[in-house]
Amino acid sequence: MSTIYKTAAGEQALRAAYAGFRQAWPVPREELRLPTRLGETFVVASGDPAAPPLILLHGAGANATMWMGDVASWSQDFRVYAVDLPGEPGESAPVRPPRTGDTQAQWLDDVLAGLGVQRAAFVGNSLGGWHALDYAIRRPAKVAKLVLLAPGGLGAVRPGFLLQAALLNVMGEAGRRRMLGSIGTGAAHPAVARYVELIFSHFNPRRDALPRFSEAQLRTLTMPILMFLGARDSLLDSAGSRRRLARAAPQARIVMLPQAGHVLGGLTAPILEFLREPAP
Repeated sequence: MSTIYKTAAGEQALRAAYAGFRQAWPVPREELRLPTRLGETFVVASGDPAAPPLILLHGAGANATMWMGDVASWSQDFRVYAVDLPGEPGESAPVRPPRTGDTQAQWLDDVLAGLGVQRAAFVGNSLGGWHALDYAIRRPAKVAKLVLLAPGGLGAVRPGFLLQAALLNVMGEAGRRRMLGSIGTGAAHPAVARYVELIFSHFNPRRDALPRFSEAQLRTLTMPILMFLGARDSLLDSAGSRRRLARAAPQARIVMLPQAGHVLGGLTAPILEFLREPAP
């Protein structure tokens, strides 16, 4: 059993549930397993292989299933690659290397090389947004466009959230449900919401804080950027995220959703409209 799971039985339950979701993938798909310096990386690929590449990076405690509501639309224009992040409850290697230095960017170098992709648009959610920002800062020539959904690495983590989450997690199913509801998963489709609850019943989330990017790093971002934030985000300081990116990357389009929390939905169409615009 991998140490990222609480029990071997829980790991098997999550793998089986994930396989079931992939069987219901809304468009034809390929499942790829790429060798990287962090071990095997799992990717669900959809769309015309000759279409422009689009890399999707999910949030913490998730996997490629989070994109099932988007992929039918986006794969009409793009070759979509939904990547399972290492150390999360997907099919990639259960490793958790440091998030400092070039390690994570080197891993994405290997992923793009395995896909035969030189340059791509990226969509990153929360933790995946941190990875997308990190890669855009370290490998700007490889990032054509950047879409960020409540990304880590900009605004501060709200100080009370981690303590509250830890306390609720030890309260069993009811506590986990309250914790997940506080970040907005209650608005998800019931089957998805139950799956998220199942994940956090059996999965050990990574506890170390995401590094925040410096002003100097953020000022290097010159590619087109679209960022969505929830004004009621209980995890991240979304107002701080908006201020920091707007100051450092004035070309960025930033949309604050007044009623949304950390988990954002209903953005398939505006993201596609942005992605369709000619890149510089």
